[in-house]
Amino acid sequence: MNEIYKIKKGLDIPIDGEAPRMEIGFMLKEKIAILPPDFRLFTPRLLVKEQENVIVGQPIIQNKLDENIIVTSPISGTIKEINRGEKRAIKQIVIEPDLNQKYKEFDIPNSLDRDNIIDVLLVSGLWVYIRQRPYGIIANPIDIPKAIFISAFDTSPLAPDVDFLLWGEDENFQKGIDVLKKLTSGPIHLNINPSKNRSDFFFKIKNVEHHFFEGPHPAGNVSVHISRISPLNKGDIYWYLYPQDVMFIGRLFNTGRLDLHRKIALTGSELTERGYITILPGTAINSLIADRLKQDNVRVISGNVLTGTNAGIDGYLSYYDNQITVIPEGDYYDFFGWVAPKFNKYSPSRMIFNWLVRKKDQKYVLDTNMHGEERPFVLSEQYDKYFPFDIYPVYLLKAILSQNIELMEDLGIYEVVEEDFALPEYVCVSKINLQEIMRKGIDLMIKETT
Repeated sequence: MNEIYKIKKGLDIPIDGEAPRMEIGFMLKEKIAILPPDFRLFTPRLLVKEQENVIVGQPIIQNKLDENIIVTSPISGTIKEINRGEKRAIKQIVIEPDLNQKYKEFDIPNSLDRDNIIDVLLVSGLWVYIRQRPYGIIANPIDIPKAIFISAFDTSPLAPDVDFLLWGEDENFQKGIDVLKKLTSGPIHLNINPSKNRSDFFFKIKNVEHHFFEGPHPAGNVSVHISRISPLNKGDIYWYLYPQDVMFIGRLFNTGRLDLHRKIALTGSELTERGYITILPGTAINSLIADRLKQDNVRVISGNVLTGTNAGIDGYLSYYDNQITVIPEGDYYDFFGWVAPKFNKYSPSRMIFNWLVRKKDQKYVLDTNMHGEERPFVLSEQYDKYFPFDIYPVYLLKAILSQNIELMEDLGIYEVVEEDFALPEYVCVSKINLQEIMRKGIDLMIKETT
């Protein structure tokens, strides 16, 4: 076995509600929505109208900034609603499914070179699954990446078992890897955690360089892998995908059809039934959890509790998410705050004395209560225990707030994205939304340097 990169800084939050490795349903003919806000730096142009019939693989929206990049329909049906927000920005394109699904057939060339592959990925709408570092945005088809990174494990709270997500998709995943290999001048880094990837699925994959990581969250983040394997310098471009994205590409090149069905995990303490369910991206959340709620006063999150979005029970699963998390809403006042000992509550600090009685594998029902409000941003070393990068996080955040471009570059903004600040945000005593600051910093960098 190759060298194991051991990540020491981080935290596995002991939250209750993990999904067992068990399939609990198939929901492939439910109402879905395409959500343009899911795609960073994507200014959508509508290509369909309400009540228009569409088939699987038909273009729905197009990026005004690069008209080659489109999002296609994952389902055959009728455009029921086009919902808009402020300044008439498109928020949702809702599609009601047909009883019988119709597919657009894509022409897959016999000879696959880089240009042919890019053309197929663009016209099928799968290009939006290929994203780049720096910035974590949709990749530019013109660029030739230095390498491609794929994380085969997820360390975020209540994360799904990636081996189980791809069970039985060996052929499609390998085909996806073979296709992606022709898009880069460098290697494909497939990163594995031996304690989480318990099957031999990823170990058997060819045309990749295997790397091994261990440690607490965020050990599964792509930024951590890049920092250890091939640190990103100014001017470098890496591409990255999730394992299920590779599977979609493999299916397309094996069958000539767009097939986006996938397993996701239903997680969280407030579900009566947890497990894995097969759905399409953008599926209506209500159809998945309405009959599985313990109570009504809950927060429904598309994604995990650290980086997910508050979708609500009437929302839709975000395009890149592979889990739904349901936890109690924390809309209450905490009597005596942190002054009370609270042996039955969890905190990563030792201000609450539960660390004296906590059992090794004990799980806690955690809610959304902030236990305080935003306070002055003080300089401390609180983030350092949970931030496994050779970066000074507080200085970088303050450089972003002061909009100092040169200082932001010197302090490592190219090496990280919002999700890398999720854990520091969770432990932040100042209750500051660090991910939002980081997002604004990235947007500013893109605006000023392109």
